[in-house]
Amino acid sequence: MTAPTFRPVGSGAVLADFGGAIDDDIFARVIALDRALSAQPPVGLLETTPAYTSLLIVFDPLLTDHTAVAQHLQSLDVPPADLAAATTHAIPVCYEGNAAPDIDAVAATLGLSTEAVIAAHLAGDYRVFMYGFAPGYAYLGGVPDALQLPRKATAVRGHKIGSVMVAGPQCLITTLEMPTGWWVIGQTPARVLDAGSEKPFLFEPGDRVRFTRISEAALHG
Repeated sequence: MTAPTFRPVGSGAVLADFGGAIDDDIFARVIALDRALSAQPPVGLLETTPAYTSLLIVFDPLLTDHTAVAQHLQSLDVPPADLAAATTHAIPVCYEGNAAPDIDAVAATLGLSTEAVIAAHLAGDYRVFMYGFAPGYAYLGGVPDALQLPRKATAVRGHKIGSVMVAGPQCLITTLEMPTGWWVIGQTPARVLDAGSEKPFLFEPGDRVRFTRISEAALHG
């Protein structure tokens, strides 16, 4: 298996790059290195940020440098990460009415019935790959092929917190109200971000997500 490459990023970070393919095997290597660094941190480590195919290692440049951090990374004993043991979260979703403003357009674009779109989304086996773009925005891979379509040409404003949306092979639950070009096919009462909590993020990278269907009454109940 090809070793990761280590590249300097700015004055205080190193990027461990495992390649360009988004899949569980590569992501398991990202998580394994992240866990190894947690157990055996180099001098000056500030934080690590896992992504689909890479791990960003941020350090204090007053205490260490790129070369020393890269050497530490290369010397680590990195046991394989068992993603099969990851936590699975059941997230309720309403696919009705104002909770799903794009679901009919998605169905028409894909040549499916609305019920077939819902069934495809519920059948997906989703994994949390990374947080990015905005606080609590957890990017989930695993959208079924039948449900994949490009983002809209123009972003739309005003989608609610808890909007469940898809674009390409990715799914995301919004934590803020902001414009998006993704397709909003449902809404959940679950909150991925709780800024006042000691553990503000519901998911950890590597966790799995299963969506379950609820009614509009249950969403607002």
